[in-house]
Amino acid sequence: MSAIQEAMQAPPQMAAALDAGIATLSGNQSITFQQYTKVTLEQDGTVFWVAASTVCNFHGSLHYITDRHQDEDQTVAANRFIFTAEQEITQLNSVSPSSMWIGTWTTDGGSLQIAFADRGSFYQQSDLWHYSGYAVYPAMASQVQGNEANLPEGPVVTNSLPIWLAQNSYQGITVPVYSSFLVPDNIQPPYIVAHIEPDSTEVLGAFPIQNGPGTVIPDSGSAPLYEYTTTQLCAEDVRLTLYGFTNSQARAYLQALIDNSWNDVYGFCTSPVIKDDKRTQAEIAALAMKKRIEFRASYNQSSADAIVRRFIVSASVTTTTQE
Repeated sequence: MSAIQEAMQAPPQMAAALDAGIATLSGNQSITFQQYTKVTLEQDGTVFWVAASTVCNFHGSLHYITDRHQDEDQTVAANRFIFTAEQEITQLNSVSPSSMWIGTWTTDGGSLQIAFADRGSFYQQSDLWHYSGYAVYPAMASQVQGNEANLPEGPVVTNSLPIWLAQNSYQGITVPVYSSFLVPDNIQPPYIVAHIEPDSTEVLGAFPIQNGPGTVIPDSGSAPLYEYTTTQLCAEDVRLTLYGFTNSQARAYLQALIDNSWNDVYGFCTSPVIKDDKRTQAEIAALAMKKRIEFRASYNQSSADAIVRRFIVSASVTTTTQE
């Protein structure tokens, strides 16, 4: 190998100095990352991440900033992390819709799970990689599970979303329908996104209709838990966003929605209308094939609830510490 080739392959002089500084600051720190697999409930599109068996350790320097927030429904410390690695972590760079890596960082208050979303400020002369992200918020902890057995068996949502996720065909053509904010990474048209405006849900019946008591739930203790079935007539605003649909295809899909409404699963409180949206990308000077179908729908909310038919005399708390 020539001297020129050796010089080209050798790390930059700046990188050697920075590596020494990183090692001094971090004390040759090693962060453990575990791979998680994406699991989506078929009934309503709710996403969970379940731990896999693959674990890797990466060396670098980790520092974080904590911001405390007091909101209506939570008081939370938001921990933002920046992980400076001495070599590129290809696992964090790879884009996969079905897997991700979560790091574990131990503090005085316990362990934090870190999910990285950004890689930035890379300079070739420095030969350092910076990855940033936030620790998993407490409110989101239920979406990150160590075992698939911990996942719920039934739907999570109470609104009409499962109805629209099932409206995925017209004229013998099947098109995937996704819940809003849960569209998989980098998918291409055609596809549909269903959005329910949260504040639009309105009750049309005074009280839920309750059928029961029914079956006794097993292992419910000395006082039985009865399984009740409740239903309530409601209405809410629905927006279906269509990508990759022509005019005739969008009208055929709308007609399929109207035809399916005769099955008594849902009804229309307002007349559905197709609207054209404008989504641009300056680099290609074009418009996306994007349309919306908006309407107000009526439907029955149904759920199976376990009602405790006893007075709670005492309760005990068991604390489990995970290593």
